Amino acid sequence: MPFRGLGPVLLAIGLVLALAPTLAGGPALAAEAKTQRFGASGHPLPRFVSLGSHEINLRTGPGRRYPIAWVYVRRDLPVLVTREWENWRKVRDSDGVEGWVHRSLLSGRRHAMVTGDLRTLRREPVATAAPVLRAEAGVIGRLLACNGEWCRLEIDDEEGWLQRAHLHGALPGEDF
Repeated sequence: MPFRGLGPVLLAIGLVLALAPTLAGGPALAAEAKTQRFGASGHPLPRFVSLGSHEINLRTGPGRRYPIAWVYVRRDLPVLVTREWENWRKVRDSDGVEGWVHRSLLSGRRHAMVTGDLRTLRREPVATAAPVLRAEAGVIGRLLACNGEWCRLEIDDEEGWLQRAHLHGALPGEDF
């Protein structure tokens, strides 16, 4: 049997060819995300957006033919867009989970999630300012502004400032 053992080799080659669209570039894609300034949409990369629906499928590749890896059931969850391909956006959540979402399911309305411990939002962007409210890790608020090390959030109709280091949803140095 001269071709003994060739079956697994052919299977491996077929698998690589089938996965080529998602594997192409490997580490080069990570470098591209760091160096690419704007995506095909004209928006900067990376950038934060929010989930725009209560149920969103995260896929392993940019298209409906790719398997669903995860289902998000939390509207307004902030995710980082790291790459674009046609109408698909590669996103990363606060836990580092990555996958592809159709752009129609994302919202440009900014939200941020409180991270770490119980956090105090303050009336002004200084640590000694009067407290406005306290929020547990995982609470999502509408991101209104960021200025230096502080960001202003709206949670349950209350506005307050929280240090950027205590939230997920704003890039370092991103002021607006």
